[in-house]
Amino acid sequence: MFEKYPTRPGAVLAAAAVAQFMVALDMAVVNVALPAIRDALGFEPVDLGWVVQAYALAFGGFLLLGGRAADLFGRRRLFVIGLAAFGVASAAGGFAQAPWQLVAARAAQGVAAAAVAPAGLALLTTTFAEGRARVRALGVWSAVNAAGGALGVLAGGLLSQYAGWRWVMLVNVPIVLVALALVAAGVPADGPRGRGRPDVLGAVLATLGVGLLVLGVIRTDRYAWTSPVTLATLGAAALLLIAFVAVEARASAPLVRLGLFRNRWVTGANVFVFLAAAGQFSAFYFVSLYMQEVLRMGAAATGAAFLPFSLGVVAGTIVATRLGDSRTPRTSMIIGALLASAGTAWFGLMSADGSFLTDVLGPSILASVGVGMCLAPVAAAATTGVASHEAGMASGVLNSARQIGGSIGMAALATLAAHRTGSASGPEALNQGYGLSLLVAGALFVAAAVVAITVLPTKGKTMSLATIDLFTAGIRIHEDGRVDAGERRMSGDADGWQVAAFRAETDADVHADHWEIHPDSEELVCLLSGELRFYVRGADAPTTLTPGTAVIVPRDTWHRLELGAPSDLLVITQRAGSRLEERAAGLPR
Repeated sequence: MFEKYPTRPGAVLAAAAVAQFMVALDMAVVNVALPAIRDALGFEPVDLGWVVQAYALAFGGFLLLGGRAADLFGRRRLFVIGLAAFGVASAAGGFAQAPWQLVAARAAQGVAAAAVAPAGLALLTTTFAEGRARVRALGVWSAVNAAGGALGVLAGGLLSQYAGWRWVMLVNVPIVLVALALVAAGVPADGPRGRGRPDVLGAVLATLGVGLLVLGVIRTDRYAWTSPVTLATLGAAALLLIAFVAVEARASAPLVRLGLFRNRWVTGANVFVFLAAAGQFSAFYFVSLYMQEVLRMGAAATGAAFLPFSLGVVAGTIVATRLGDSRTPRTSMIIGALLASAGTAWFGLMSADGSFLTDVLGPSILASVGVGMCLAPVAAAATTGVASHEAGMASGVLNSARQIGGSIGMAALATLAAHRTGSASGPEALNQGYGLSLLVAGALFVAAAVVAITVLPTKGKTMSLATIDLFTAGIRIHEDGRVDAGERRMSGDADGWQVAAFRAETDADVHADHWEIHPDSEELVCLLSGELRFYVRGADAPTTLTPGTAVIVPRDTWHRLELGAPSDLLVITQRAGSRLEERAAGLPR
């Protein structure tokens, strides 16, 4: 799904990283300022939570729609619109004079972030090719994302204490301006990539279903899991999501193409991130509470205490990037999840009379390195083998899985901690509740590692087909059957060649038994226009061709291909036993 545009990859990476830093910062920066916001605007205690929940609800509810909109209307366009809207909403929140104004601004921020996050990730995955380049780019993006979350707690404490709570909102405005400047400097206009009419019904069902799911979960702080309110909300969400799946199965241009999950990389990565986010969000939440409620650390000190965590995440992304040069994302995800599990379980052993140095610093470093090793690889895995016109879709699904997993995990473990603590409110009782929940959070990371081991493809089981760039490699087809590919040259006898041209006027799914050329031949498949996904036996994910690329498919291995209309392709076949089988060893397979 790598696309070639007249672009500056560094500017794309910088713009996406700055935008993700802003999104992560905003999710954390407000929490510390809640007491000051309550006093300044006169929030009722029972309503103060909506400052956080309005954002989470809008963000989670609109992520799938934001991802698909990026495909339909252009990733750069949606990225810019989302950034501008986020800046306006932040300014409106900073000047809010009443509680409802701030809550409305936070909801608007959530909707804007649901456009920025998947569009930014899709820009990255379509700018940097699968493999080393993409893993490195996602490593930078992930490190900045983690730094935004960790620094958000510190910035919230410092801003609310020394500059006033309004600056926790207004701080986003200059960040937006920097991101927009980077977009103007080197992010090209990509234009719409999706085909067909927008899936309006699917968008409505998904937004309402996911929104109600997030709402039902985050409101368990007021209504018990078994209360009629919670059961009704979650039941309605389940019905809407079931209807959404039924609609997507029949839609011509679905919001989420269900066939996407036949790709084991996509399925495994999303289940992994759901479980890992449930553990990570919970750990972050309970460790913050432990430092403030048990160790009695102030807001600014608590924020500063997360700086080692941020540095550990950066270290983890560096390790994952280096591993990605020679290993698949699966390796880093397994190691990272196990390290994060060990660090989170270590947190669970903290004591009521402990200290930052003895109970927080060590597990912070171990868990953060593990989390850092997961962030970039899971994003790379979730977009492996995904067509460029579905990059936003895949990014939206990944972000939704992370948000829903984090919300459900944190709400469920908060209930577990409250049940363990009971009516007691002393440090010892609170510590017991936090510790139990952190042990369970560690178990969630173990479950994520098991998913990576059992679901994600292994290198030995996956056939890798490298694409040849027709434009830069200079492929030429001669009348006598010779094909030149850059400095490489393939020669075959004239009788051994068979050339066929195809044009797909409608989307097509062609299987081997319908193919006009014998499947026991070796073929050079060249895509001239349109888009093609090519499946071979033994491969867990398709090879995606974009215009100007080709792939050599060994004989007796290919299974089927999917063509997006309109598409033109040229297939050059060399029958078994011809001289093509003696080609240079360096030719891409």
